[in-house]
Amino acid sequence: MTELTSGERAGQGISTASIAELPAGAVEAVPVRALLLGERLDTRALERDTPLGVAPLTLEIPGGGTAVLFRYGAVILFGAASAALDHFVSGLRPLVTAALPVPEQDDARLLIRPDADQVVDLAGNILLREKTTERLQVVADVLAKGLILSHYETRIAEIFDGIEPLAVTLREKGRPGARGKELLRHIGDVLLMQQKMVGRVETGEKPELLWDHPELERLYGRLAEEYELRDRDRALDRKLDIISRTVETLLGLVQTRSSLRVEWYIVLLIVAELVLTIYPLLLSR
Repeated sequence: MTELTSGERAGQGISTASIAELPAGAVEAVPVRALLLGERLDTRALERDTPLGVAPLTLEIPGGGTAVLFRYGAVILFGAASAALDHFVSGLRPLVTAALPVPEQDDARLLIRPDADQVVDLAGNILLREKTTERLQVVADVLAKGLILSHYETRIAEIFDGIEPLAVTLREKGRPGARGKELLRHIGDVLLMQQKMVGRVETGEKPELLWDHPELERLYGRLAEEYELRDRDRALDRKLDIISRTVETLLGLVQTRSSLRVEWYIVLLIVAELVLTIYPLLLSR
């Protein structure tokens, strides 16, 4: 998918552009910002307010804008960057578990076009025929999953960078070049990432919203295809499987070497005991 140019991103500070500034046929432009604040977001305290929608939780931001919040730490903001949006995001930080030092961020632009016949144009703008809460929730779900996949792709690349020297050491020196604890930490990272992707984020699943609004399934499917959610999810699964098998192989070699070392220690102890037993007998003779 074509990314926005720097000039287009700079122009996203306008919440509703004038007709003259909009692409042909568009009646409104809405800047969109996707944020990943941490591993988990407690939305229960916010559900007591009067939400625009539930599952995912959708709130109207005082001062202008709409926010869609996900329990896995993602927040999608519809509206121009302003003090109200910054204040809203700051208010969410106490509700975030394992907050990222620097939140992951991605920007996009939403164009409202009654005659739109596609979902994403060549400039990367997302096109909607009307701006309803349910349609915003569908867009937010795709953007949130795309952001979390980008985060995991970065994490997996870091794990690959850590495992590669171990594989090189195994090829050149014939030994794993790592301790069992280090390899177990890698296995823990992989298992935790798989649990989050499948159990919490459900990157490969359709949102619950579509059960109540099946007419939006086509919109979700086209957006998910444009953002390559399924292909990226499968690619991550393959990479996680490769990492898991590689680390398990290295861990098996480490454990085998440890077992051999223990067996040699036992043999040496037996030999030492035999020497200590036989030596006094030889002296007495």
